Amino acid sequence: MTTVRPFACADLFAYNDVNVDALTETYGLAFYLQYLATWPEYFSAATSTFGDVCGYVMGKCEGEGELFHGHVSAVTVAPGYRRQGLAKTLMRELELVTETAHDAYFVDLFVRVSNALAIGMYEKFGYTVYRRVLDYYSGDEDAYDMRKAMRRDVAKKSVVPSKKDWHPWELEWT
Repeated sequence: MTTVRPFACADLFAYNDVNVDALTETYGLAFYLQYLATWPEYFSAATSTFGDVCGYVMGKCEGEGELFHGHVSAVTVAPGYRRQGLAKTLMRELELVTETAHDAYFVDLFVRVSNALAIGMYEKFGYTVYRRVLDYYSGDEDAYDMRKAMRRDVAKKSVVPSKKDWHPWELEWT
């Protein structure tokens, strides 16, 4: 049994078991603290019955006009807690914040094109590939920008796939 709650500063000293996957980006403390201070509503932790952090999601809102959206910066679950629906719960938490607190048009995320498992998971959550971003990740790996329209985007314009590949410097918001 897990509980989802707001992420706390002290969690930064307890999430090491979560960030063990080679595909999970690990950032410096200042990066996490900036997100926590700027977008606390977008930063949630999942804890076990013992109080251990077993997953988290962090994101932000950005953009203007019809490009105003929620962004998933990271979502990850510790290996021992995977395949139990926790990532779906964390993603839904972020989506609810995007719709209820910010009334944004869509949620987006970036994923390595080689990470078929994550891509399949996001597709099950309703995300679609919007565009390919060339050399997005260090090591010259491309990313997919995946999106899911929120209720404000009635016509679903935000998820119509781009017809071209993009470079990181061409992105509207980073």
